[in-house]
Amino acid sequence: MTAHLPFALWLSSGGGLKLPLVMLLVFGSAKLLAEFFEMLGQPGIVGEIIAGVVLGPSVLGWLTPDTFLTSLADLGVMFLLFRVGLEVKSSELIRVGGAALLVAVCGVIVPFVLGWAILQAWGAPSLECIFLGASMTATSVGITAQVLSSKGFLQQKASRIILAAAVIDDVLGLLVLAVVSSLAKGRIKTLDIVLTTVLASAFVIIVAHWGTRTMRHLVPRVAERLRVSEAEFALAICLLFALGLLAMYAGVAAIVGAFLAGMAIGESVGPRVHTLMHGATELLVPFFLVCLGLRINLSVFSTPSTLLLGAIVLTAALISKLIGCGLVSLPFGRREALKIGVGMIPRGEVGMVVAQLGLTMEILSQQVYGIVVFMTIATTIVSPPLIKLAFQERVSTASSCEPLQACLED
Repeated sequence: MTAHLPFALWLSSGGGLKLPLVMLLVFGSAKLLAEFFEMLGQPGIVGEIIAGVVLGPSVLGWLTPDTFLTSLADLGVMFLLFRVGLEVKSSELIRVGGAALLVAVCGVIVPFVLGWAILQAWGAPSLECIFLGASMTATSVGITAQVLSSKGFLQQKASRIILAAAVIDDVLGLLVLAVVSSLAKGRIKTLDIVLTTVLASAFVIIVAHWGTRTMRHLVPRVAERLRVSEAEFALAICLLFALGLLAMYAGVAAIVGAFLAGMAIGESVGPRVHTLMHGATELLVPFFLVCLGLRINLSVFSTPSTLLLGAIVLTAALISKLIGCGLVSLPFGRREALKIGVGMIPRGEVGMVVAQLGLTMEILSQQVYGIVVFMTIATTIVSPPLIKLAFQERVSTASSCEPLQACLED
């Protein structure tokens, strides 16, 4: 601990040197470890998250997820989801909407029940059990989108179902958060929950259904009248932030608005916008991934009982999404069900928000809070290799996928 403390202190008081040094540490280490993992045949995203673990309190202790890094991370995931939306046609997403809704609902119910049951059997208070279950519900649309996009899987049917289900999952996860926070305060505000449901659903449906048609008429007319350079790109960025803001007012995450913005404008802009957005995303996304790793603090697993509970919760987090989302996808075939089940495994920001709320309200113990954070990051690290494996050609992965397929068949 003392070996790295002087550097951490110097970094925190580095004055004008702090900004470029932090940017270099985060971006450079993320890309270095991403390259290393790609050389090993693994997704680079895993290396970028592990870079955060190395820089964070668990190893070197040089960085913490402060306001500056968290803001860059939030910006990075918004740009990521916008770029993914550019590559997805709204008509294709709407076409799988029914299946995605079923996948999302089962992907919320099964993890919630399993998480609640585990902590109940452990002898924890009822409210703490409910908060753990709630933290296991939402899928990280950002992580899944990054893996599918980087590997060129976005155009597959399973990918469209995963993306649509992850967006719906985000809405459902926030509704679960509203319910559990109301329970913690002693009463459920039914009117608030109903209004949030209606507003969030209406926002997603309206933008997904009419957004592309509106932008197709609006963007060319506005762009040809603008004199600024890169007019289409400027319009795209404005739409990104506008729908991100509206999404938050509607009761869902800004990243959902960013994804819908990209999907709405994707068919109205030229290749130049896609190229510029790709460059911006490559710059910002490493900060999102590294920040995930920075949140891990392995010191909470100082006792065997905590280590055992963490292992049980992580196993349940993996199995619950695989089974809950995979089984209802079996009508599409076992292989597609495997892809969908694995694609829904990584947990998202909603899980972190639930855990933070539970800790603030003194419902979650430090032990359980640490386990939730560990579960969220661990599923994020484990998922990319599993997604890559599930989406590979059958000839190269048949033997590797047999255990997961057998699990779905059971």
